[in-house]
Amino acid sequence: MQGANISAVTEFILIGFSSFPHFQLMFFLLFLLMYLFTLLGNLLIMATVWSECSLHTPMYLFLCALSISEILYTFTIIPRMLADLLSTYRSISFTACASQMFFSFTFGFTHSFLLTVMGYDRYVAICHPLRYNVLMSPRGCACLVAWSWAGGSVMGLLVTSAVFHLPFCSSNVIHHFFCHVPPLMKLACGDNVFTVAMGVGLVCIAALLGCGLLILFSYAFIVAAILRIPSAEGRHKAFSTCASHLTLVVVHYGFASVIYLKPKGPHSLEGDTLMGITYTALTPFLSPIIFSLRNKELKEAVKKTFLSKLFLHRS
Repeated sequence: MQGANISAVTEFILIGFSSFPHFQLMFFLLFLLMYLFTLLGNLLIMATVWSECSLHTPMYLFLCALSISEILYTFTIIPRMLADLLSTYRSISFTACASQMFFSFTFGFTHSFLLTVMGYDRYVAICHPLRYNVLMSPRGCACLVAWSWAGGSVMGLLVTSAVFHLPFCSSNVIHHFFCHVPPLMKLACGDNVFTVAMGVGLVCIAALLGCGLLILFSYAFIVAAILRIPSAEGRHKAFSTCASHLTLVVVHYGFASVIYLKPKGPHSLEGDTLMGITYTALTPFLSPIIFSLRNKELKEAVKKTFLSKLFLHRS
């Protein structure tokens, strides 16, 4: 490709939801409510765990770390998307686009790694209860959280540096509502675009599948251990400690598989944009609901910590 066909891109234009002009205000209100609920829900979970001594356990430490990653992930994408829904000129600088991609991948993969760590925590609690305090010591838990964040940062750095190392053609129009890899790769030039695209795709899929398989193996041992419990009440109690995590894993990997493992073929850009909402807004929105409704211990702690205080204050 000739150098004359390549120009230095200093900013990009995010098309976003401009294909749905009559639904812009509705989208804005809907996504704003979902974003506020995501923030409040995760902050409520963190405040409950912080204030309730009975929840100062490894599982809820990991849950707080997960809530932080979700707050930061949505903060990286949603406020910008909301502003663009009310704007007619949706430009984003080259540096800001690279930063958004780095942080979205960092917090997104940190979320996946933390889900894997939580699966390991449930495996140790049910399959090796006598060694739980040793294997899940405060120092060990802190290391697992730190490694999850470090792994997410490495993934973000790898993906962002690979994509933004490529030159971009004269077009700077991104057919998405944030700086995501597939629409950016369509703007890239050079002989190694296909190689970079395949490399980034394989790294992301390998990381997600690796986490998914570790969680699957953890639950295979968990189910085998639960089935060996003689009483039905004991089996139900053991499984109930895993229900919220398992539900969130199914939701997380269900939506992720739709995005990353969908077959390559003719599909509309509008469809890709709408599908992107599932993992950028819908999954974080559902996460606090799942843990609040499916986790009896957390639900009772929320009632005890906040609702009781609210009624006392009113009386």
